[in-house]
Amino acid sequence: MADLPTGTVVFLFTDVEGSTARWERDRPTMAAAVDRHLALLRQAVAAHGGVPFKTVGDAVQAAFPSAPRAVAAALDAQRALLAEDWSAVGGLPVRMALHAGEAAPDGRGDYLAPTLNRLARLLSTGHGGQVLLSQAVQQLARGALPEGAALRDLGEHRLRDLLEPERVFQLLHPELPEAFPPLRSLAGRPHNLPMQPTPFLGREREVAEVTGLLRRGEARLLTLAGPGGVGKTHLALAAAAELLDAFPDGAWFVDLAPLADPALVPTAVATALGLREAGGRPPADAAANHLRDKAALLVLDNWEHLLGAAPFVADLLAACPRLAVLATSRAPLRLRGEREHPVGPLALADPAADAAALAGSEAVALFVERARAVKPGFALDETNAVAVAGIVRRLDGLPLAIELAAARVRVLAPPALLARLDRALPLLTSGPRDAPARQRTLRDAIAWSHGLLSPDERDLFRRLAVFVGGFTLEATEAVADLGGELDALGGLEGLAEDSLLRPAEGPGGEPRFTMLATVREFAREQLEASGEAAVAHGRHAAFFTVLAESAAPELTGPDQGAWLARLEAEHDNLRAALVWAEGHEPESCLRLAGALWRFWYARGHLAEGLRRLEAAVARADGRPADACARALLGAGVLADLQGDLG
Repeated sequence: MADLPTGTVVFLFTDVEGSTARWERDRPTMAAAVDRHLALLRQAVAAHGGVPFKTVGDAVQAAFPSAPRAVAAALDAQRALLAEDWSAVGGLPVRMALHAGEAAPDGRGDYLAPTLNRLARLLSTGHGGQVLLSQAVQQLARGALPEGAALRDLGEHRLRDLLEPERVFQLLHPELPEAFPPLRSLAGRPHNLPMQPTPFLGREREVAEVTGLLRRGEARLLTLAGPGGVGKTHLALAAAAELLDAFPDGAWFVDLAPLADPALVPTAVATALGLREAGGRPPADAAANHLRDKAALLVLDNWEHLLGAAPFVADLLAACPRLAVLATSRAPLRLRGEREHPVGPLALADPAADAAALAGSEAVALFVERARAVKPGFALDETNAVAVAGIVRRLDGLPLAIELAAARVRVLAPPALLARLDRALPLLTSGPRDAPARQRTLRDAIAWSHGLLSPDERDLFRRLAVFVGGFTLEATEAVADLGGELDALGGLEGLAEDSLLRPAEGPGGEPRFTMLATVREFAREQLEASGEAAVAHGRHAAFFTVLAESAAPELTGPDQGAWLARLEAEHDNLRAALVWAEGHEPESCLRLAGALWRFWYARGHLAEGLRRLEAAVARADGRPADACARALLGAGVLADLQGDLG
């Protein structure tokens, strides 16, 4: 094999659309056709300076040092394939896709890089005979297309990697077919799978195992079980995206982490499905009725603290024969028919291997990818490979711990980073020493990263623990009460760069930030230990009370939609504020509940709203009178809608 290109590499992926049926009809004839098709592809790739580095069945993967060469190879390959007679196998429609990005060979004749994952998803959207280009390739090939070739802009498309949408282009040429159906992207498929901020690396075997079990119907309740920070959510989302074609009625993601009460699980599921309470029907019944005849997938994320709601899942599966549930949890649900799939750390490489071989390790590849996010141009080489391998081994291959460490590469080279880890981790004793080893490793990694923060950053970090389900800059400024040199925006940006926060997007494009559950647990411990918890929770409740009272008059005006969306985004924070205020500031609880009843009415949270209003009225003993009147009015309306006026 010729030397594989490195640096900015342009990749060409191909496969035969509908090949399975052709193999089943006539295996010997199809084998001969595939051999001929592979010969034509390799000839075109070699003619333009490319290297075919991987062949799996009828799928070819090739690498090129430049985009113009890769595009020319794809064009010549399609022209050669179209000139052949494939009538013996009923035609041989070959789809192709090109994408470019930073990549290095892994020492085993292959690459492990997010670029390849993205390209595989791009290829899956195409049709036989079609050649697709990512925007990266379009920009690199601009002005240097083969004679007679042009590009058609197909617009932005969300791919199954759940990252930012990709702008896709189709290669046009007089000798190529031009008309194709719409791309098979996520646009036309029912789902609410959230966009991911970072690429999903590795775990191809596990994704195949999980999708295979659900696709074949071998498991209707599949639980991805493993410690916090091991990557269960990312694996579940990757599998769900791959399964959209197997569940025509959609894949629906339900984040259970913000919930504290198992009784709210049916409401969360109904909300994810877009259902509203009506006529007094409980959310559990509404969800079952909606899903009764549907081939759908429910992804229930972060289940471990809500095991009391497990019977709801059992009832749902019994009532909905075409429904499947993919759950993530630190512990199994222990329901009949449940199949548990343990999720372990990422694969580690032999520490004695050279840099090229280490690059093929999933754990090392994750470190390199996350390091590049904070230090563009970071690359694995002979000067740092051993240290990087030592870092990921020291962190037991746990993805979240690796991300936290990689975020420090912008100020610490890998050898220095490894030395600090070796000194710090054995000395961290704040966590329970009888916890499982991997759980201790993750906790120690979070504590180590926390220890590198400035005092002002540590103040901000622990005070953010009062938020549930995310928060905005405005909320941070009101609740964190930063008195030092650090401003809220700079603090949030710094914590996000350190992987202690995840950036997100709220209604109207407003920036939001979230904490992973394991990170929030640590922050909450720090808040309790600081003695500031009561003050922070009080500020949190005060901020969301003012927000709800500001929203209340707007819920009957022209901006109703925007305010409903804002309150929906903050629903978990509003719930948390109500729970805290009920036990500590009954009058604030009454004000907050009274301000929210129209939101609960509009969004269909009738049972929950009535329960919270009645509790608030009972606790506050009728004071203040105006808030009590609003709460009683709301309770009456919600009770009437449920047919409960007793």
